[in-house]
Amino acid sequence: MKKQFNTKAFRAGLILLTTAFFWGLSFIFQRMAVGVFTPVTYVGLRFTFGALLLVPLAWPCLVRRVRSAPDPARSRRLHFWGILASGTMVCVGSVLQQYGIVWTSIANAGFITSLYVVLVPLILVVFGRRIALGEAVGAVLAAIGLFLLSLNESFGLSFGDALVLIGAFVWAFHVIYLGWASQRMDAFALGAGQSLVCGVLALIYAGMSGELPDFYAILSEWPLILGGSVLSVTLGFTLQIIGQRDASPAAAAIILQLEAVFAALSGWVFLGEGMTLRMIAGAAVMLAGVLASQLWTAAPASPSAPGKPSGSARFSVSPRASDVE
Repeated sequence: MKKQFNTKAFRAGLILLTTAFFWGLSFIFQRMAVGVFTPVTYVGLRFTFGALLLVPLAWPCLVRRVRSAPDPARSRRLHFWGILASGTMVCVGSVLQQYGIVWTSIANAGFITSLYVVLVPLILVVFGRRIALGEAVGAVLAAIGLFLLSLNESFGLSFGDALVLIGAFVWAFHVIYLGWASQRMDAFALGAGQSLVCGVLALIYAGMSGELPDFYAILSEWPLILGGSVLSVTLGFTLQIIGQRDASPAAAAIILQLEAVFAALSGWVFLGEGMTLRMIAGAAVMLAGVLASQLWTAAPASPSAPGKPSGSARFSVSPRASDVE
């Protein structure tokens, strides 16, 4: 029998591809914000504004979810503490990434951030979870790719690359946390709520440290704030939710990893950031590692304890994606 073309899956793939494009393009605004705002200030403004645009959609969803829960009071507490924890991780990861962009290129920041895909299974191994062979191979390839992409001529990891790499670990822990939280909370409320928490925490710190500019200074740079928040937070998160309704997690993660490619291309086209052959080779090896970790997933069979997922359980979502999964 002839296999029928899956129109919904194809459409979902196009939507997720558009999401990756928006996320990669948003690195331009993050780069341009360097020297205009401090990293913490820009994170605060970008996430707060983007979250406020999502609130009209997220609030009704949250109200319906809480009211329909068997125990509304418990559901409210779960959403409050869950969003607070998730938003704090997003804030730390975003600030590290924004600080890193001060001392590294858009291409490096985009590709190093994508390492979360192979960091997640490695972290799970530390906590006793068995992983698939493809995930182990992907981790090795990603490490080699990072070496080629990020090490400078003196064979040292730049300060900016190191900050983004630490941020990738934060995103990996966030993905693991969202594997639990996204099954118990409303997706739209979690996405908007954690973005709002991230933005408010960053703005509080910026205000206490004297980094927050006055209102007129913020207003004069509205294109940087609007571009970063709409592309990354509002459009990116919303389109991802729509796309993942008809796409498998593994397929979605592979497509969303193209954010790194779009980030590098955006830096090259709009900001003139060049890429050497060594960097291109490193990026290619990293992408091979990402694909290996997502496609070569036949983990060895192992008994699972009652109520626990087996060793082949997947956490195939992106850092930004997990914000709204």
